[in-house]
Amino acid sequence: MNRYTALLVPTIITVLTACTQSSLVQEQQTNDTQLGIAWVDSAAEYDALTLQVYQNATRQLDELIADAHMSALPGQENVAELPTAVILDVDETSLSNVDFQLHSKGNFSHEAFDYWQLNNPARRIVGAPEFIQAAREKGVTVFFITNRPCHERDFAAGPCPQKAITLKNLADAGIKTEKEHLMLVDEKPEWTREKRFRQELVARDYRVIMLFGDDLGDFLPCVRAKPVAPCPASTADDRTAMTLEYSDYWGVRWHILPNPMHGSWSSFISQ
Repeated sequence: MNRYTALLVPTIITVLTACTQSSLVQEQQTNDTQLGIAWVDSAAEYDALTLQVYQNATRQLDELIADAHMSALPGQENVAELPTAVILDVDETSLSNVDFQLHSKGNFSHEAFDYWQLNNPARRIVGAPEFIQAAREKGVTVFFITNRPCHERDFAAGPCPQKAITLKNLADAGIKTEKEHLMLVDEKPEWTREKRFRQELVARDYRVIMLFGDDLGDFLPCVRAKPVAPCPASTADDRTAMTLEYSDYWGVRWHILPNPMHGSWSSFISQ
């Protein structure tokens, strides 16, 4: 073995080892995701958790309605005279798309998702319809802010067929709502995947007393590994710091549901 070969062999071994480790990590992540999908699909514990979230929120409605100066949106002021509202995410919060996850086997595309949702009934999240009904009976307006994006589709009419699809999905799950109370990504140019702008639009006319979601981005802005206008990229440490900064909001004004299948959290696994 000459000296060049002697230098090259360790390098090759290092590269092969790194590739093997990367492959094992990716395989483990895929297995973990499939296990998460199976858990959401079949575990009674998942239903227990969603029921726990919505029953606890229902018990808190009267107190939060009565506290005229309280808001679930940090920075919302002068709210005493405003009517009350709650804001919910759609997927994995108001509706479950676990059936699509089982069908797609991890091969997600927005077009395939839209086609599935158009042609299949939505699965309800246990506890969600009952909470929404209870809130409405107390005079609280319910808004849905989702990151389902507006895009033209060959198999559905209009420039934003996802709006009608989502309204039908909600109705299928026992949650009827008006189109004015459903806000999608790209429905207007400034409606990006960062939800805070749409939340603040609701807050112009309503005192927002609760937020519901399955992702940190349903509650806090700028939590993604990649920048989304107007936010820079976030880090795992940033997310932890923001979560703890608002520790008194969780379980009272903010209600988060479990989602081991997908979300902004998954982009931080390999970091």
